[in-house]
Amino acid sequence: MVFILTLLSLVAFAANSVLCRIALGQNYVDPAGFTIIRLLSGSIALYLILMVQQYRRKEERSTVQQKNELSLKQPKGSWLGSILLFIYALSFSYAYGYLDTGTGALILFGSVQICMVLSVLLTKHKLLKAEWFGLGLACIGFIYLIYPDLTTPSLVGFILMMLSGVAWAGYTIIGKGSKSPLMDTCYNFFRTIPFVLVLMLLTISTTEYSYRGILLAVLSGAVMSGIGYAIWYSALTGLTTTKAAVLQLLVPVIATLGGVLFMHEVMTIHLQISTIMVLGGIALVLLSKRLYQSQ
Repeated sequence: MVFILTLLSLVAFAANSVLCRIALGQNYVDPAGFTIIRLLSGSIALYLILMVQQYRRKEERSTVQQKNELSLKQPKGSWLGSILLFIYALSFSYAYGYLDTGTGALILFGSVQICMVLSVLLTKHKLLKAEWFGLGLACIGFIYLIYPDLTTPSLVGFILMMLSGVAWAGYTIIGKGSKSPLMDTCYNFFRTIPFVLVLMLLTISTTEYSYRGILLAVLSGAVMSGIGYAIWYSALTGLTTTKAAVLQLLVPVIATLGGVLFMHEVMTIHLQISTIMVLGGIALVLLSKRLYQSQ
């Protein structure tokens, strides 16, 4: 069951890249419109999931347990988390106006994992030589991705997706101590609504919607983000932190295959080499400590 849940959640994460790329690549909707619909539909989906979860728990618990739990402060996310979530979603959408599916996913998940490693360094954690090598290899892989021509992929798209990855890494870091990830995520989505409304007002004269664009954005927000996150949290109960981190490295690979299948994108040798360097380097960082401790 854990394997199935994990596979479904990884496909959902990759599908966000594919859906966004299709919507923007076919001009069904613009980046602002995709972000607006994705966050709003994600908020609704997560709210419904949370309500169902709470209803089931009330049915299973006794009245005394309910009163005791109501007296405890329930986690409800944070404004900082919501700001980072909004930055991630907005940068993600605009970046895919410049990048292919696989390239964007590689930059996103690669930058997330590198930021997570750097956060460990800031806590004065000493890295092993193998971890330093892996981190260096991943960084060189990014440099190779944009070498020798900074327009392939687009430098603007590269920076935007890096910003999205940094924001998502920050969101992940501040949420690591969450006692109720699903509830925190739900309230964080709610708090993005004021920013979504401001974005809507700023882009009201330029945003264009089509029924296909709306459908793709709703699939991304409600199904792949909302339901996808819920499935991922269920899968995490049967995964170690290391396994969860390593498995996420499969997302760029799945997204690349999705781009090839649905957008007829070409996976160049250049992208393949960069992917191997970035994901291989990060995997080395994630696994080195565990292998060292097992010796």
